[in-house]
Amino acid sequence: MFILITNRQRARRGRLVTAHGAIETPCFMPIATKGAVKTMSSADMHDLGAQILLANTYHLLLRPGLAAMKTLGGLHAFMGWDRPILTDSGGYQVFSLAKMNKTTEEGVTFQSHIDGARVALTPELSMQMQRAIGSDIAMVFDDVAAGDSTRERYEEAMERSSRWAKRSKEAHTGEQQLFGIVQGGTYEDLRERSLSGLLDVGFDGYAIGGLSVGEDREDAYRIASRVCELLPQDKPRYFMGGGMPEEIVAYVKMGVDLFDCVLPTRNARHGTLFVWTSVPESIDWSKTQTGFSDRLRITNEAYQFDPSPVDPFCSCQTCATTSRAYLRHLFSVNEILALRLSTIHNLHFYLTLMRALRQWIEKVV
Repeated sequence: MFILITNRQRARRGRLVTAHGAIETPCFMPIATKGAVKTMSSADMHDLGAQILLANTYHLLLRPGLAAMKTLGGLHAFMGWDRPILTDSGGYQVFSLAKMNKTTEEGVTFQSHIDGARVALTPELSMQMQRAIGSDIAMVFDDVAAGDSTRERYEEAMERSSRWAKRSKEAHTGEQQLFGIVQGGTYEDLRERSLSGLLDVGFDGYAIGGLSVGEDREDAYRIASRVCELLPQDKPRYFMGGGMPEEIVAYVKMGVDLFDCVLPTRNARHGTLFVWTSVPESIDWSKTQTGFSDRLRITNEAYQFDPSPVDPFCSCQTCATTSRAYLRHLFSVNEILALRLSTIHNLHFYLTLMRALRQWIEKVV
């Protein structure tokens, strides 16, 4: 169930109620692809204030597998996480990771990127696996087209995704919420056709998929804005795979409620940290969409003797206890602690950004 609490122009402040608790939106979902946020424990994610994690059907289907997940009692028990989980259906990972994949009307047959084993993933198997995982929110299985595809490929993927969405809905059982995925690439008319078909089937929420896959940012903004204009007001909206902090601000102002992205954790592991340019609680988001953050490359020689915290405007554990010089040193000697400390900071940054945006939407104008 989704409750729209208030809005500020198109930006929305809501509450998404799931079997494992309510999610205050707009919200960022840290990525726990294989059942863990890289370098972080479930207790760490509690301490950071993460409301929901995202895990992936493709990866968990390959390891530990469907039978093992059933035996283990689902992902919540397996990873010791008592808050909500959303599972991606595996469609994007088949597109981006699998070797020698072949798409037919039935589904996708691919070679595992782990051991080369052949796997046939269908909408029905995706639903079965997501049910075994026990996620609070499941995604329909979709056909993802690359960001530089032709119109013909976008249309083909959109039409197939629509048919697979119906099959996903028919195969879906249990208490999980099921979200449809709007496809159609960078063509507004294809997006409108996709959404119309999804609305006819009926889903608990709707995602904007097939963006952040190589298209221009302005095209992504244009499509997301148009789709948000057409989405029902009483259902949650999820932008899949985006993005940079300034992109999230833009999408929130369009009316998006949920986000996920690998950027905070991936950049952290490579020594790139998101930092504030001022106190986040003081930012007037009505006038700000860019310039509120910067990227600090902690491995640069300039920080070798810098005793200051990573980000003087941040209250995370890393910034409270670790200097730039020390964190740079940890990276220079390949100490695993560097990855953990950087991940804590970047996730704290993203979660703070969402909290600041929620507070801004709630303010009386």
